[in-house]
Amino acid sequence: MSIAAHGLHARGQLRQRAEEAHRRLARCTLCPRCCRVDRLAGETGRCGTGALARIASYGPHFGEEAPLVGTGGSGTIFLAGCNLCCCFCQNYEISQGDETGQEVDARGFAAAMLELQAMGCHNINLVTPSHVVPQILAALIPALEGGLDIPIVFNCGGYESAETLALLDGAVDIYMPDVKFWRSATADRYAEAPDYPDRVREALAAMHRQVGDLVIGPDGIARSGLLIRHLLMPGLLAETESILRFLAASLSPASYLNIMAQYHPCGLAGRFPELDRTLTGEEYRRALEIARTLGLTRLDNPDITRLLLRLYL
Repeated sequence: MSIAAHGLHARGQLRQRAEEAHRRLARCTLCPRCCRVDRLAGETGRCGTGALARIASYGPHFGEEAPLVGTGGSGTIFLAGCNLCCCFCQNYEISQGDETGQEVDARGFAAAMLELQAMGCHNINLVTPSHVVPQILAALIPALEGGLDIPIVFNCGGYESAETLALLDGAVDIYMPDVKFWRSATADRYAEAPDYPDRVREALAAMHRQVGDLVIGPDGIARSGLLIRHLLMPGLLAETESILRFLAASLSPASYLNIMAQYHPCGLAGRFPELDRTLTGEEYRRALEIARTLGLTRLDNPDITRLLLRLYL
């Protein structure tokens, strides 16, 4: 199974992209936070990450979307730090807490990718990668030279810079953003990112231009394209409907979508009374109904969805 980055590497463009991204670390504007710190000198901004990526853990993951998991699992690399920092993060200790992870250079990062491929994983699933794009591009060079030949998944929170996404064009096979908020006030309250709605709309459009709708092979494994997540949250069904309307009308009715029902209070969610509960069955049922009414029929794990509905209702 070939991956897109081979073409960039063969033309020498992957190294050029990696070098350009590396230079941007000196006054970091890689994400919309635009902290402008010198990460090459050890300074850190909102993401808490300097010149090297930090890997919290990695291994085959069987809890991801069906087209990523197959029989060998998704080769998931959990990266420490985050540029979005939602108050309710289910990986809070990794993204914002005390679990700092292991710093790796390009060859160490590549070694983890190659190990996952050797274990039989169907893809390399980079979790929370937005703040370490330079390190990812640099790691792809020795990984490809070492025989990496499975798709790269960019598993992000959707708070992306258009300029940074342009550096990834041709290097990423599958984009998997989690579209979280649709109102500026909501994004400000829960992630201190009032521009999130504008940035995520731009990011979705750019990702779709680069990779198109999700392509799944005859073996049921995703090859390329856009796989969209939406974390359903308590009391925010109106924003869910706005997100789904955008996907259907302005992106693609063939969008592959996972409406995730697993929200539970984590991290600092307890500071917000409205977030200090789990979802109701009616909220989940209504979200699925809205999606189907809008013509969004490529929903992940329909059998599991029906089971969850029976449990909730």
